[in-house]
Order: sequence, then C-alpha cells, then structure tokens
Amino acid sequence: MTRNRQWILKTRPVGDLKDGDLELVETTVPDLGDGEVLIRTVYLSLDPTNRTWMNDSEGYLPPVQLGSVMRGLSLGVVEQSRSDRFSVGDVVTTAAGGWADYAAVSDAAVGKVHQFPGLPLTANMSVLGMTGLTAYFGVADVLQPQAGETMVISAAAGAVGSIAGQVAKQKGARVIGIAGGPAKCAWLTDELGFDAAIDYKNERVGEALDRLAPDGIEMNFENVGGDIMNSVWNRMKVHGRIAVCGMISAYNATSAPRPPNLARIITHRLKIQGFLVLDYQSRAREMVAEMGPWLAEGRVKWRVHIDEGLEGAVQSLNRLFTGAHDGKLLVRVSEEP
Repeated sequence: MTRNRQWILKTRPVGDLKDGDLELVETTVPDLGDGEVLIRTVYLSLDPTNRTWMNDSEGYLPPVQLGSVMRGLSLGVVEQSRSDRFSVGDVVTTAAGGWADYAAVSDAAVGKVHQFPGLPLTANMSVLGMTGLTAYFGVADVLQPQAGETMVISAAAGAVGSIAGQVAKQKGARVIGIAGGPAKCAWLTDELGFDAAIDYKNERVGEALDRLAPDGIEMNFENVGGDIMNSVWNRMKVHGRIAVCGMISAYNATSAPRPPNLARIITHRLKIQGFLVLDYQSRAREMVAEMGPWLAEGRVKWRVHIDEGLEGAVQSLNRLFTGAHDGKLLVRVSEEP
C-alpha cells in the first residue's frame, strides 16, 4: 500500500506554534466509498486562518479536533474515483483533505480546477483562487472605492493585501500599503503600483500616515489588527469604511491586543464590516470576468512563495507570522501532473 503522511493536531497551541503541537504520522491510503475520490495533494495552501482553527474557540468553522488531520485548502489530482463527477487525472481543489499526501474525499466537497491559458497552475491557489476572491470582493463589494479616495492596506505585501491594493488602483483609489522591510515596500510601489508604502519595522506608522494622508483616510482594508490597525483607525475620515479581513497580530497572542477607541464609530460615523471569502464563492465568475483582462494585460501582478515538502509544513506556516515570505504561501507536496 502507498504510504500516506498526515499532520495530526496533538495539542492546542498556546502562543507560537511549538514542536509537538502537531505530529507527522504515517498511515496507509484509505479505501474509497461510493461517491468518493482519492486525491493526491500537489499544493497545500498555508493561510493565517490555519492557526485559528487550532484553537478551541468560536470561529466561522469548528476547530480542528485533537487527533484529527490538520485542515487546509489543497489542490491535487484524482488518483482513484468512485464518483460519477470526477475521473482519474482530474485536477481539483478541496478543503476536506487537509495536511496529507492523500485524502479520500466525498465528491460533494471537491471542485474541478480550470487551468487558465498562459497562467501557472498555482494561479488557482492565489490570484484566481480563494486569495483573489478575498481581495477582489473585499475591495469591490465591501469597500466600494470611489476615484480619488485613499485606501490603506495592512499586511500589504501578503497574498491578499498585495492583490487588494492593485484592485483598488484599478478602481481609481489612491493606495497606501503597510509592510515590513524596505524590500517589500519597494515591491509595492515599484512593481505593483501602490502610491506609497510604510515600513512598519523601521518607521512609526501613525507619523507616516500623517505625512502621506494629511487629510485622513476613507478606506481601510485590515489584515493585521493591534497597534497597526489603531494607527489607521485614529485617522479615518467621517463616514470612513473599514473591511476587516484578518487580525493576524492576535492569532499567536496570549493576551488581548489593545482595542481601538470605539467612540470614533459614533463621532466619525464609521462603517465597519467583517467578511469571509466563503460569502463570495458563488460569485467567482464575477471576479474572473474583471480580473482576467487585468492579468492578461499585466495590470495586476502576484507572487507565490513555494516551500518544498509536506514534512516542513509547520515551519512554513510560521513564515506567515515572521513575514519571511512574499505573496501567497504554498507547500509543494508532490509533482504537478
């Protein structure tokens, strides 16, 4: 039988992930039931939300149970099929397989991948996948930028932030990105077309915002929370809009971050909306219809950071919290078809 490695959640992490919180175990590939497919994982998506699923706390999905395979979105190839919907060799995505070499999954939890001409397969895990959906609808649907308005994006060199800023630029907004380090900031302004970038590791975010947006900020695409969000929050204009996509600064925290001054919601009549990519899956064609030409014309660019090997997935996940990557973070588990 073919071996199947799986990352199992052993304990609930406290603070940063530690050795022993997850364990890599070997088992055999499971037999299929009716309506199931066996998927060989090619790429595993690593996202900040992976860390929140390890906690025993309320979320938009139930926590991963101790002793269970770590949840994660993956792209893979159908190796065996007892489904009328999928054939051997189909390239698919699923969130039901998890951190493993192989997974037996109900065909109801699987989607076929459309391979876009001229684009690598990894585009389906980044700019034209969940990442692109999150960025596109967070800007176009939640924030609805108007030409000339200023948008500030935290974690702007990350997978979602880097695309969200470019979508906002296509909609006519002025975009300021917040990222860590001069190289990331240069990428935002020199290659992606952001109007300005703030290096939070080497300058005070609030002072930089006062310089770059002296009249205030209409929109905030928030990925970080904590002190960075507070700096933007305190400079939002009357009737400002905030799309809350993530709070990565709190995911490893052992105490609650300092909250913003909530009175500003009243005094500045702020509109604050959290959103999930799950809300927009049924509208993916809208995103592709507008994003496709932008990609073809080089008006939207993206990066993918690929680490090799399922065995290093835990160390790879930690990149999200140290900033040791650009763009979308993936693990290549096996070779592309």
